[in-house]
Amino acid sequence: MTTDLDSVAAANKAFYAAFEARDLDAMSVVWEHSDRIVCTHPGWASLRGWGQVAASFFALFQNSQHLQFILTKETTEVAGDVAWVAVDENILQATNATTVAALNLFVRDDAGDWRMVAHHASPVSDSTET
Repeated sequence: MTTDLDSVAAANKAFYAAFEARDLDAMSVVWEHSDRIVCTHPGWASLRGWGQVAASFFALFQNSQHLQFILTKETTEVAGDVAWVAVDENILQATNATTVAALNLFVRDDAGDWRMVAHHASPVSDSTET
């Protein structure tokens, strides 16, 4: 039997698979298509609504080289029809590597599927100072 934690983990995995494949159609399946969604890429202003979010991924996919995500420090929580995944994205590109702390928020839709409603990613400093 699939648990909510398993289902949210699968939705989160689908997000990163779509990102790595630079597949806007697959990314579209992951996200809720509404005006309430929000996405903040590292160094970007927050984008609101499916139109802006989709356009941002289209631009990223057109302008990026190969990306590979190695996810660490991943925790998943579910509270009713809301779930979130906190994760460090270790992003490997052809010319560099970086670590980004991300929070992905999902809601359960009327069909019982988990859809992303928020993605916030911020660069992690190389500094060990607190």
